Amino acid sequence: MAENLPMDEEEKQAIDECIPIKNFERGTVLLREGQVAKDSYFNLKGCVRHYYIIDGEEKTTAFYTEGESIASLSSYVNKTPANHYLECVEDCTLAVLNYDKERELYGRVKGFESLCRASVEEDLGKQQQLLAAYITKSPEDRYLDLLENRPELLHRVPQYHLASYLGVKPESLSRIRKRIAEKK
Repeated sequence: MAENLPMDEEEKQAIDECIPIKNFERGTVLLREGQVAKDSYFNLKGCVRHYYIIDGEEKTTAFYTEGESIASLSSYVNKTPANHYLECVEDCTLAVLNYDKERELYGRVKGFESLCRASVEEDLGKQQQLLAAYITKSPEDRYLDLLENRPELLHRVPQYHLASYLGVKPESLSRIRKRIAEKK
């Protein structure tokens, strides 16, 4: 995350002190609905799923893989309870940034705040594109986008999570996959 930021030894030490690297086992819930997010993450290895439970059914809205930031931004910044979950789909290695330590780093590491802002802006742009695609495209087109842009998820994430992410039932995903295979 901070490799693009030129730092002296003191600033590097501040980063190491304030952003520990932690391992989490598959199935670990990083954040539950109703909890206030105290940490944000940077994914070094593994896959984390963002989901809601609506009428007893899980609705997956995002997968975060290597090189991506993970945060319940509204809860983290506003200190309000989250309305969703963050769960490790695989064993994960994450850089963990606590809210208070983040504020401390703004003062200790020149350019850190700008780096964080740029990361949030990039993530916001991606989220806007994903939302637009979800609203404007059919489930089959969303699946084709997934095949083109994030094919690794097909091997890393259970099919029922992928179906939820695409906004369909697992049976519908099977039919979509069959139709696409028949066209080839």
